[in-house]
Amino acid sequence: MDQDALARIASALERMAPAPMAAPDFNSATAFVWHVEPDRLVPVPEVNRVGLDLLVGIDRSRDTLLDNTRRFASGFAANNALLWGSRGMGKSSLVKAIHAEVEADHPNLKLVELQREDLPSVGRLLNHLRAAPHQFVLFCDDLSFTHDDQHYKSLKAVLDGGIEGRPDNVVFYATSNRRHLMPRDMIENERSSAINPSEAVEEKVSLSDRFGLWLGFHPCSQDEYLAMIDRYCTAYGVKVAAKTLRAEAIEWQATRGARSGRVAWQFFVDLAGRQGISLTS
Repeated sequence: MDQDALARIASALERMAPAPMAAPDFNSATAFVWHVEPDRLVPVPEVNRVGLDLLVGIDRSRDTLLDNTRRFASGFAANNALLWGSRGMGKSSLVKAIHAEVEADHPNLKLVELQREDLPSVGRLLNHLRAAPHQFVLFCDDLSFTHDDQHYKSLKAVLDGGIEGRPDNVVFYATSNRRHLMPRDMIENERSSAINPSEAVEEKVSLSDRFGLWLGFHPCSQDEYLAMIDRYCTAYGVKVAAKTLRAEAIEWQATRGARSGRVAWQFFVDLAGRQGISLTS
């Protein structure tokens, strides 16, 4: 066999079984994104987030998660957390803002984002994080499962850790619109069609029970919605007459058919743009 053929075979084998990922330089950034095929942790030069002081109307969840994260960053016991509830109420924004707040005093704290579809690879990711001399908040945004989704089994490696246990230097934060990570109608359908209804969905539903913290996010009131916009205006120096601001903000949320932190921010972006103000940090 000639050398070219051997080289092609060697190249094909490397693609089928790539070399283990080299340990990344965790000092190069404060946040990383996990990718697969091939496995790699990609540093994020600048995280897309807002300041913790701009998140209005979620004080209890903010204080609970902040305290939990500070304990973890200090090397003390801390719980995994599930942030669940209404869309656009700041669940993922809170995780990123709290990381920035705590990391300022604990530079050893890193944020690692894991996509839901990459959950089957979480065991390999944990092996890399376990060996690193840092503390990691492993973050999965918009986590949920369907009836034929087997990814939830991989999640147990994070929450329970199998016989190895979850690494002491890793805590898992997830956001979801669903308290039990699966739609209610699917729970009812599986219960009604199962031979043993009480066990049909217990394995999936019990996933949420494995989170030590459940933080609920609920639709905001009109006063909270307006307070969010006022806070943005103050932070970015946007000046508008109070009566005009209130009228325009209420009209904006009426056209959207909803009130939330996301809708408040979208109104403010439009307002700032009309005034020729840039929102880049």
